Amino acid sequence: MKSQLKNNWKLFLLASLTLGLAPFNPPHIWGKLQWILGGNAFSSDTGMQAKDWFDVLLHGTPWILLIISGVLNIPKKK
Repeated sequence: MKSQLKNNWKLFLLASLTLGLAPFNPPHIWGKLQWILGGNAFSSDTGMQAKDWFDVLLHGTPWILLIISGVLNIPKKK
């Protein structure tokens, strides 16, 4: 599992730049993160619903995998 996370960084980068940012103007994940942090870029009268959390999970997973892969690919000092 660790080697798959480490070696598939190109796939994670591609997924982050496509699914992770779609729709692109503005990047959807950015608006959802602002909503979570209190900026509520979508609507001031409703909170996050289950579908919104699923959307964050869907668009955020490629970024999380890319970050994990990047950390695993940092050379260790001896």
